[in-house]
Amino acid sequence: MVDVGAKDITARRAVASSRISMLPATLQLISDRKVAKGDVFEVARLAGIMAAKRTSELIPLCHSLGLDSVEVSFSILDDKTIEIRATAAVHGKTGVEMEALTAVSVAALTVYDMCKAVDRAMVLGPTMLLEKSGGKSGHFRRDET
Repeated sequence: MVDVGAKDITARRAVASSRISMLPATLQLISDRKVAKGDVFEVARLAGIMAAKRTSELIPLCHSLGLDSVEVSFSILDDKTIEIRATAAVHGKTGVEMEALTAVSVAALTVYDMCKAVDRAMVLGPTMLLEKSGGKSGHFRRDET
């Protein structure tokens, strides 16, 4: 694990996204809250937040962080695609990119799990870091093209 003991505590923030594509009928079931396992967006949102909090238990050599906040949101892009975004923030010595990426990944996996009975052909991804700020490396923002 990287030694961050000498680093300054700074405000750090990261935003990540992932997508999940499915049959239009599956997305309609999700939107209408008619999936047998329950409200897909609420369960996946909670799963993403819980996953962000446990990132250091899932990713080897990842520092354990006392997160200040984690937000997970969903947008319907078209009749078959959901975009998931997570924002993680901390005042700490290391960044929160892995926490944001873990949140969107687990949220997408949760959508898959909750809907697999009706659509096993769902596709997850791409998953990516959109933005990060704080720390010595400064600000990063992916060009959205």
